[in-house]
Amino acid sequence: MAASSHARFDELWAHHRELLAFIRRRTEPDIAEDVLAETYLVAWRRIDEVPSEERPWLFTVARNIIRNNYRAAARRRDTAVRIAEGIVPDDGIEGAIATRADLVTAWKRLTAGEQEVLGMVAWDDLSHREAAQVLSISSSAFAVRLFRARRRLLHLIEHGRGETT
Repeated sequence: MAASSHARFDELWAHHRELLAFIRRRTEPDIAEDVLAETYLVAWRRIDEVPSEERPWLFTVARNIIRNNYRAAARRRDTAVRIAEGIVPDDGIEGAIATRADLVTAWKRLTAGEQEVLGMVAWDDLSHREAAQVLSISSSAFAVRLFRARRRLLHLIEHGRGETT
């Protein structure tokens, strides 16, 4: 990038303290600086597109990053619920609430590998063949891993309710 790009970035950086304060009011303290860094990364990549009124533009970029982070966190939290579709029977509203709580607890107790295979099918909507390719294993090996992960998830859900298998 040209020297003028560096000078323009310096102009943008002049807003970093007030931008960080804006971000801190809207996020958890431990991610505020990451959002700030990501905001300035976007600014650097789009340095030629930054309007002359850069302050509101920077705040908009930061706000969009925060919103994307919240959406991603919500998707991760909801993954367990989506995975359980078809596994856990619907017991009405109270049963569904209890089931979701049991599911979230059980999901957290799964290994990373179990979460990965379940997520590939339930969240990423990959076929067994596609998921097997991603993991560089055979389709039958993936099917076995998925079966075991589903069985363990169901066991953990039932165990969380005080039931036995």
